[in-house]
Amino acid sequence: MSHTAHIPSHRKARRSAPRFALCAGVAGGVLSTLAVTGASGPANAAEPVHDTVEMPALTDGLATQVAASVDATQEAADAYATQALQNAAVTKAAKEARKSQAQAERKAEAKQKAEAARKAAEARASRSAERTTLHTESASSSVSLPSGSAGAVLSFLTAQLGDAYVMGGTGPNSWDCSGLVQAAFKQVGVNLPRTSQEQSTAGTQVPLSSVQPGDILYWGQAGSAFHVGVYIGNGQYLDAANPSKGVVVQDLSGYPASGAVRVL
Repeated sequence: MSHTAHIPSHRKARRSAPRFALCAGVAGGVLSTLAVTGASGPANAAEPVHDTVEMPALTDGLATQVAASVDATQEAADAYATQALQNAAVTKAAKEARKSQAQAERKAEAKQKAEAARKAAEARASRSAERTTLHTESASSSVSLPSGSAGAVLSFLTAQLGDAYVMGGTGPNSWDCSGLVQAAFKQVGVNLPRTSQEQSTAGTQVPLSSVQPGDILYWGQAGSAFHVGVYIGNGQYLDAANPSKGVVVQDLSGYPASGAVRVL
């Protein structure tokens, strides 16, 4: 016996012939299959593949829907055009209405100005007539205008006949009652207070039965009078009456005075 006989061998045992033959057969089958596949592959790849997509046919229903949509679009366009015409007509009518209103306002304004001018002319004519009447009445009256200071006061007053009454007015073309009296007596150097209350106590109190031309008449209580005028004789007085009358001559019988003072 060898001295290495008891050591197991490291060499692999040989396969048996039948098993090796089986493996070879399997490999050969696989290679044959690959050869067949490779041969048929290029042939198949050479043939082009065509996919065809068929478009849907335009049916009667779809055609009807398209026609209806076109009709609706046309109707909308017609409606828009009609509305645009209506809006334009409304705008034009409004513009014409504003123009007509402006013309009417201008005509009314012109008419008012003409009427104001007519009334002013009538007022001037009336004042001129009143002045003429006063002078005529004074000349024909049994009571003669006084001379001296009283005559100068009355002469100034008659020159203002027809002037306007304005509250607080002191001349030269508009007066209130006390402003006119103050200005008249200033012509002869008599400086009267400004208000009717003060003028009613500025001189010597005289009975109404004894008044003379040039005396100051007052209405209300002495010291609190609300109106004044100047006696011109023959039962008449001259005053700046009110906004509707202006400077006029009036009768004491129609508006009796409360008292009188004499400053001349």
